[in-house]
Amino acid sequence: MADGNAELFERANRVIPGGVDSPVRAFGSVGGTPYFVARAGGPFVWDVDGRRYIDYVQSYGASILGHAHADVVAAVQQAAVDGSTYGAPTEREVLLAEAICERVGSGCDLVRLVSSGTEATMSAVRVARGFTARDRVVMFEGCYHGHSDGLLAAGGSGMATLGLPASAGVPRGAVADTVVVPYNDVPELDDDVACVIVEPVAANMGLVCAQTGFLEGLRAACDAAGALLIFDEVITGFRLARGGATSWTGVRPDLWTFGKVIGGGLPLAAFAGRRDVMSVLAPLGPVYQAGTLSGNPLATAAGLTVLDHLDAGAYTKLTETASTLAAGLTEAMAAAGVEAQVPVVGPLVGLFFGSEPVTDYDGAKRSADTGEYARFFHGMLDRGVAFAPGPYEIFFPSLAHGTAEIDATIEAAVAVAATLAPAG
Repeated sequence: MADGNAELFERANRVIPGGVDSPVRAFGSVGGTPYFVARAGGPFVWDVDGRRYIDYVQSYGASILGHAHADVVAAVQQAAVDGSTYGAPTEREVLLAEAICERVGSGCDLVRLVSSGTEATMSAVRVARGFTARDRVVMFEGCYHGHSDGLLAAGGSGMATLGLPASAGVPRGAVADTVVVPYNDVPELDDDVACVIVEPVAANMGLVCAQTGFLEGLRAACDAAGALLIFDEVITGFRLARGGATSWTGVRPDLWTFGKVIGGGLPLAAFAGRRDVMSVLAPLGPVYQAGTLSGNPLATAAGLTVLDHLDAGAYTKLTETASTLAAGLTEAMAAAGVEAQVPVVGPLVGLFFGSEPVTDYDGAKRSADTGEYARFFHGMLDRGVAFAPGPYEIFFPSLAHGTAEIDATIEAAVAVAATLAPAG
């Protein structure tokens, strides 16, 4: 029987670098050939060979209602009839900005819509520098804030590192003012620091929760130094809670970045913040940022529809589903004698292999270095369950994942865990 996935991957490699349009899709961390999705619906995706998978990637969290939700599809179809882009303002841009401000509350006064999380974080940092007239940016090991040059800095293990590019093609000068420090440690800040940018719940080194006092400490340190605090909520925004991480933690930054959920599965992101801070942005102020497709009418239609569905009951269901999944994975590993940690934060679920809870990037790397995730990933995929193809990603149960899908996932995990069990 022909393998359509392998055939497409071979063709893709001839015309696309590495055969994929985002590196994590290449299965580089787990080995093997990626499956090519032909269609999706609810909690499932089907590959080009017709095989169905229970999907916990969900476009890395964008599809919070599940794939191809009927209301989202209808909203996009209706919007498309009126045109897909104008290069002019639309009512839905205003409605979406209003919805974001209302959900986040005090301090989230002005919103600028953009097209990607990378664009949002890059722009938020530029605003912070423009507002403070300072250059230095502090970020944390294991947090990912998109692929703009200034935020692609690498941190040395266990210590702050200044000015080391994490990617070829990034000049040293681009990260010369970027300081990388360990997650869950509050750094000392001086009057050269423009901003501190952080994932309030880290979700790019696996799932790592901010320890008690960490975010509060960052808020206090920024206030003392006159620096701005930026919450990168491209992942957590409106997935973690109705108001994002701020309503979850009680800590209010000066700037937020949002993505994924607010686009309803289409390319849309945003940065937002205090009125005085955001007012440095053109056309009000001297900080320039622009985008032809920003506030795209199809994406705003999808995003507004998704937010309309995310009421208190939706978050209760998401959290219950995530808790059930995490408990089942934990029990499956424990029963097989496999040392593993399954953190859960509200509707977010992670997986680390090892005996100790993970609190920073060093711990996440130790888990990844075991190589167990690749075996787990392929074992689950063979049983019709798709997790992200890398040990630093997290799992995204959606509102479409029901009891049957969670039970099937746990049943598969029991079988796979038995293959991971230590000898003897």
